[in-house]
Parts: sequence; C-alpha cells; structure tokens
Amino acid sequence: MKQEGLDLSSGACHACGATNKPLMKLSLGKDFFGRPYDRLSPSADQSPRWYCEVCSLHKNLQRDFRDIRSEFEKLGSGQPSELARAEELQRAQTRLREIAALLDGRESGSPLINVGEVTSLLHRLQNQPSALTT
Repeated sequence: MKQEGLDLSSGACHACGATNKPLMKLSLGKDFFGRPYDRLSPSADQSPRWYCEVCSLHKNLQRDFRDIRSEFEKLGSGQPSELARAEELQRAQTRLREIAALLDGRESGSPLINVGEVTSLLHRLQNQPSALTT
C-alpha cells in the first residue's frame, strides 16, 4: 500500500486529533480481497483526511473490517461473495482475530473501529452455515 507522508505542524490527525506529529494519507492500494482502490483521484477525494501513524494503522484495520463485513452481508443476502470460498472465509476470520487482538491491546481504544463490532462479526462468520464451496 502506498502512503504519502506529510509533516503538518499546524495540522491534526482527523481521527484522534493529535498535533505536531507526522501525518499520512492512505492512497493507492488493494482492499482485503485484492481489489484495487485509489483515494487520490480528484473526483473521489475532495476533502483529504490525514492520520497519525497509529490512526493510519487503525484506518487500514477499519478498511479490512468494512470489506469483510460487506462481503458477509452479500453472502447473507444470497449475492455472490468472496466469502463463499472456504479459504477466503478462513482468511477473513483470521484477519478479524488479528484486528481484535490489536485493538484489545490498546487502553484508549480506537476512534476509528470498535473492537465489539469486530468480535461480533467474527462470531457471526464462525457460525455461518457450512454451505460454502472450497
């Protein structure tokens, strides 16, 4: 994933409000399922958001969580979903465990992602009926 760094002495992290820290903007990359995205396109990014190092990490975790949740919702409604493949379902469960562990270790939590929502989705994925293909 490409990140652009910027030192804005008068800027603040858009998530936690930290000031006088290097700030980063997530730009080009791939989502959890390998699909490309580009947040630097002028038409798609009219009000850029900048994040400190910790919040930048949490923004990546948030993106993965949203990607997995979106695919789970597709699966639940009978639409084609990346999670219909057993290996992708397993990979998503592993990633949600990693996200939960990273968030659980922070005393102050995260302004971007809620560990309770992550663990709830993980439990729902684990209880998904096994009508999946391999």
